[in-house]
Amino acid sequence: MRPTLADVASKTRVIRMAKRWVQKATSNAHGQFRAKAEKAGESTRAFAEEHKGDSGKTGKQARLALTLMGMHHGGEKRRMRDVYRKD
Repeated sequence: MRPTLADVASKTRVIRMAKRWVQKATSNAHGQFRAKAEKAGESTRAFAEEHKGDSGKTGKQARLALTLMGMHHGGEKRRMRDVYRKD
């Protein structure tokens, strides 16, 4: 059974929305979480680890920060020949 045009359009819209979740999640951030971490005298990662179980805004920010820190942020592209190279 082939998908209908409505099914394809719906999937396309969902994929487009999923790609923009980071932009939507960080649109109002403006460094607020980093400022909280600096005020506490900790690194952003340490502050996020400490507050990831909190309820409220700080807990949400901490969990989002940990998620974003875990993402790959580009950098040097690894080639397969470099991965398996014998030195």
